[in-house]
Amino acid sequence: MRVARLHGRADLRLHDEERPRPGPGEVLVRVRAVGLCGSDLHWFAEGAIGEQTLARPFVLGHEFGGVTESGRHVAVDPNIPCGACRSCLEGDFNLCPRTRFAGDGAQDGALREWVAWPERCLVPRPEGLDEADGAMLEPLGIALHAWDLGHVRTGATVGVFGCGPIGLLILQVARLGGARLFATDLATRPHRLEAARALGAEAFVAEGGREGGAIRDAVGDDGLDVALETAGEDAAVDAAVEAVRPGARVVLVGIPSTARSSFVAGTARRKGLTLVLARRMGDVYPRAIRLAASGRVDLRSLVSHRFALQDVRAAFEAAERRIGLKVLVEA
Repeated sequence: MRVARLHGRADLRLHDEERPRPGPGEVLVRVRAVGLCGSDLHWFAEGAIGEQTLARPFVLGHEFGGVTESGRHVAVDPNIPCGACRSCLEGDFNLCPRTRFAGDGAQDGALREWVAWPERCLVPRPEGLDEADGAMLEPLGIALHAWDLGHVRTGATVGVFGCGPIGLLILQVARLGGARLFATDLATRPHRLEAARALGAEAFVAEGGREGGAIRDAVGDDGLDVALETAGEDAAVDAAVEAVRPGARVVLVGIPSTARSSFVAGTARRKGLTLVLARRMGDVYPRAIRLAASGRVDLRSLVSHRFALQDVRAAFEAAERRIGLKVLVEA
């Protein structure tokens, strides 16, 4: 089978390898579609993500779906928790310290033709959702988890700072709750700002954090009720902190390229803000499937580019240039 392995910075190579053999509780899945995520791009561009560094050639990709050997169409939960630690026993599987996660440097991911994956981590994909939808359920799950952490009330004012696929999915979820929407992204990514406007958001160009004050002024009532930062940049965190009202919640969803993040502590302290850090997702796949299958969340509109596995390097280069929204690799 064909496998794409990352050997170093921007050093992605195709290999021919044996098909994996399922272990106890595992089944073989023929991978059909893999979404490229911001964390994949960190690995590709930097050979690292935060304090994690490349220790061996490994397989990226954690947003994926496919077909089991027996013919079942599935989305795949990339998180394999231990099931026995305190976090797992309390239902916080995303916080398991012993988890294995697809494409995280230690556990090979989905940019290959076949994977052997635990049966318990396979989610049936209903009729009406195609292969690309199956891959997009994971980012929708991330968006739902971030939304949950925001404790957002119906009809609230909500800001999304960064309009990549996760940010745009959060806007779709927020729209269902009757929120008044605000969004930001860089001037060099006008297609993302336009996508946010199409979802009903008032879009602002990111200007090194200075856009936060403009959003606060536009909202009135002292600022946003909730801000969700999805860019992985300190400037976006600063803008979110500036844009919200006193007592608000700021959810940090984006993954920074460095091991540290910072923000204007004085502003956050004076406002008495609650800052929450999102870690992947909780048990949200059933909700994600209901929203996608019912059409209340549109996954397909976010898929802007598709590449074959043999063109995986070109797929990463396109995603790295941020020329579209979601880039898929189809095996």
